[in-house]
Formats: sequence, structure tokens, C-alpha cells
Amino acid sequence: MGVFGVGIELDGDGYHPAAWRRSGRSPDRLLSGDTVRDRVAAAENAGFTLATFADSILPGDAIPGRIDAVTRASFVAATTSTIGLVPTVATTYAEPFHTASQIATLDYASKGRAGWIAQRIDDERAAAAWGRPVVSAEADLAGEQRDSIEVARRLWDSWEDDAVIRDYASGRFLDRDRLHYIDFESERFSVKGPAIVPRPPQGQPVIFGAEGDVDVRLVTGSTVDELLAAADGSDSPRTFGEISVALDTPTATAADRLTELDRHVPAFTTGRLSFAGSAAELVDLLTRLAAHLDGVRLRPAVIDEDLPVLSRLVLPALLRTGLAHRPVPGSTLRAELGLPRPANRYAATH
Repeated sequence: MGVFGVGIELDGDGYHPAAWRRSGRSPDRLLSGDTVRDRVAAAENAGFTLATFADSILPGDAIPGRIDAVTRASFVAATTSTIGLVPTVATTYAEPFHTASQIATLDYASKGRAGWIAQRIDDERAAAAWGRPVVSAEADLAGEQRDSIEVARRLWDSWEDDAVIRDYASGRFLDRDRLHYIDFESERFSVKGPAIVPRPPQGQPVIFGAEGDVDVRLVTGSTVDELLAAADGSDSPRTFGEISVALDTPTATAADRLTELDRHVPAFTTGRLSFAGSAAELVDLLTRLAAHLDGVRLRPAVIDEDLPVLSRLVLPALLRTGLAHRPVPGSTLRAELGLPRPANRYAATH
């Protein structure tokens, strides 16, 4: 088990549907660029390994009208230097060619700190939004997830690392022999390639997800034992646990905060491990989990209240003990997670 990675979800005001009532800003500021930039900067300064950005195309979702996750991640790419930036992009209905191009571009903008949460959508309204037939069968949903990831990986490899020449004297800028057709065919997609973006700095950005051929498996469990059992069943190179957190603050305990929020609207049932307590207790929990997991993704109940406590009391404690480490400037997200840079599958045929 290597260094423990710590990620944080920074979508909306927090995981609790009434989180906006305790937010430190007015509702009209939630979707502003300043809010996204300030929160990601706070997470980076604290030493988080990565920040994730949820997304949904569904009408009436918890945060209607927000800017898509890739755009938010790209916006902060130039204002950050160490934290990984990992947006959610659905595999159901979306065209994998476009997804691969978006994530590759983010990897260039962040100089190798991009990831992708590949997530299926099981909702007929999404089909209408995309203008595609409904996909509802389990086998079809799993198939779109599998094919989307495979197409993206092949497209990222469709340019060899030295395909770009930039020989201004001769007027040659590309070595055409180092660009490759991927010729992918399945029941769902037919993609010839090559990509329109050169091979990303990481070779392949890090893919996160609950299923499929991912680099980092995201596992859930409503109890510690269930979470660890799910982790034991992971066959991915790295495994992160999903945890909802509410922390004691200087003005209120976590229990009191959640009780007050639940009076307005109950929290959703997610199947994730839920923690409510002090920063020291959370550090103890993460220390225990670090023996079985490669990292966690924390989902704060109220970002504006929980992120400061995480930054001042939780991350410093993890850094002091060496359980976690602060990302190194100039490093890639793959390197921070202990993942090797993958070889190009097509280079050997050149």
C-alpha cells in the first residue's frame, strides 16, 4: 500500500440538499467562477490530492443550470499547479470521441493533472436531452460504459508521443506515420480515429469509476465493513472509498448541523459511508481505512463549513503522520497516485 490519496467533491454547496442554507455565500454566487476558483484553491492549499466535479444533464437536478464539469475543471486548471482535476462525464449517450477530446484537452491545460469519472446514467430524461433512444437494460448500460472507456483509451493512444515534429525549417509539423486509426467497431459505436488532440501529457488521463476498466475504482459501503468488503473485491490498480462527511465546527457539532439541515429536507440515501464527528475522529477513521484502501473521496455536507475544518485540522494531521503527502509541483496525477505512464499500444506497430 503506497501513499494515501485524499480527494474532495466540490460540486454545489455540499452533499446535503439543504446545504445552501448554511453556505457562506448567496445563492446567486454558487455558479460563479470565483466560487469554483476559491474552493479549489482552498483544497489545493490544504494538500488534497485531487478535486472532483459532479455533473448531470438531467432537468430538475439538485443544481439546475450549472456549467458542465469539464468546463469548471478547465477554468481552474490555469490557476492551480498541484491538485488533480477530475470531472464527471457520463458514458451513457455521450459520444466517446468528444469525451476523449475534452479530457485530453484538460490534461494539456493542467499539465498532466486530469482525470475522468466515467459514470453511467440510468434515466430516460437523459436520453431525451441527448436526442438518443433510451438505454435501460443492464447489459446495454454496462456495454456503453465499457465501449466508451475503450474508445477513449484507444484515441489517446492514436497519436504517438513524438508524432508532433514542429520542424519550422522544413515545414513539417506532424509525422503522419505516427498517427493511427483505431478502427473501433461495436454494437454501439463505430470510431475510426485518430483523435483531434495529440496524446495527452499523462499518456492516458486517470479514469475513475464504480465499474469497468478504470484506473481507480470508487467503492461504497454504508458501514466500514461493507466498504472494506467492496474494496477487497476491486480488481483495479487503485481503489478509493466514498465517504460523506460532516464535521464539528467551532460553532456547532456535526450532529447539530445535520439535525438542523434535516429539518428542511432529509438527506438522500446514497449507500456511502457517512461520518459525523470531530476532525480527530475522522483522522482516526482514515488511518484505519488506509490499511485497506489507496485513498478516499470525501463529500462534505456543507462545503463552506466542512472544507475549512478539513483544511485546518484533518489534512495537516494526515500530512504530519506521513499517511498522505502534499502533491509535488510539476508532477502528474498519475505519478501522485503511483500509477505508471502507460505505453502506447500502437507505437510497436510503427
